Amino acid sequence: MPHEILIATESDLRQAVSLDLETVTTVEDAFKVLASGTVVMPPILSMAIEAANGEVDVKTAYIPGFDGFAIKVSPGFFDNPKLGLPSLNGLMILFSAKTGLVDALFLDNGYLTDIRTAAAGAVAAKHLAPASVRTAGVFGTGAQARLQIEAAHLVRPFERVLVWGRDTAKAADCAADIAARLGIEARAEADPEKVVAGSELVVTTTSARAPILKEEWLHPGLHVTAMGSDQGEKNEIEPGALAAADLYVCDRATQCETLGELRSALAAGMWNKGTPPELGAVVTGTHPGRQNDEAVTICDLTGTGAQDTAIATLAHKICSARGVGSKMAV
Repeated sequence: MPHEILIATESDLRQAVSLDLETVTTVEDAFKVLASGTVVMPPILSMAIEAANGEVDVKTAYIPGFDGFAIKVSPGFFDNPKLGLPSLNGLMILFSAKTGLVDALFLDNGYLTDIRTAAAGAVAAKHLAPASVRTAGVFGTGAQARLQIEAAHLVRPFERVLVWGRDTAKAADCAADIAARLGIEARAEADPEKVVAGSELVVTTTSARAPILKEEWLHPGLHVTAMGSDQGEKNEIEPGALAAADLYVCDRATQCETLGELRSALAAGMWNKGTPPELGAVVTGTHPGRQNDEAVTICDLTGTGAQDTAIATLAHKICSARGVGSKMAV
């Protein structure tokens, strides 16, 4: 009996899946199930290709109750812009959780990863940022900087954005894009300390290998979502900041110990509070989140296979319902 596989390109997926509240809820639900302890999620397979300044990550997870599970391959080759090529690309394969057959192939070039990563930032902001945010700050000037701000704005509709980047021209371009997209004030700020001082919500989206956000900059009422550190050599937040915060939360503690900001804090001997709570526990209410608007909170996002299965499942549902993509009988 022939089996049909849905094949969707990046163009197809951009028609079907967008960064909206449905997507945020989908990723939020994945965090809820992850907190239950029933998800099967192996460690990330990560391979560095130093000769090409590249890396490849493979993530997957089986979520009980889902019809399928995704395997995501995510290469990052950071000299590609010199060749006129994007740094990031990749694909997702959605398998049936009942038969193991391939149900869908998403040739997304990293689009679904971008969307689910931004949605995870929105989940962190929803549960950890102050109830009222007037100004948001972002470190970084790439696609994820723009998406993280757009996602956070869905759950905390702030009025102003401050953008910091090492390249001031790129920071200005990023701010202009954010202003046009969201219809709010956005400007570049040359001093990263001023970004933090002027914001209630800050998102870091860089590939920094040394801290760019200092412990001494933390102030009452601040929430920081750190999502740039997802490899063993990366570090955006000064290690002492994690312990200094009133609440530090991981997306997955075991991943953050080796890939996230927690790795740097442990290596520096600056973390002695045991295993930190995970975002899923805060979402489900099994661990208290922000206690008041004066608290300082930090969320460390390294990206999980559960998020990939969740976004791939959503993409399959929407594409199938709308007739987006093509089908191949095998």
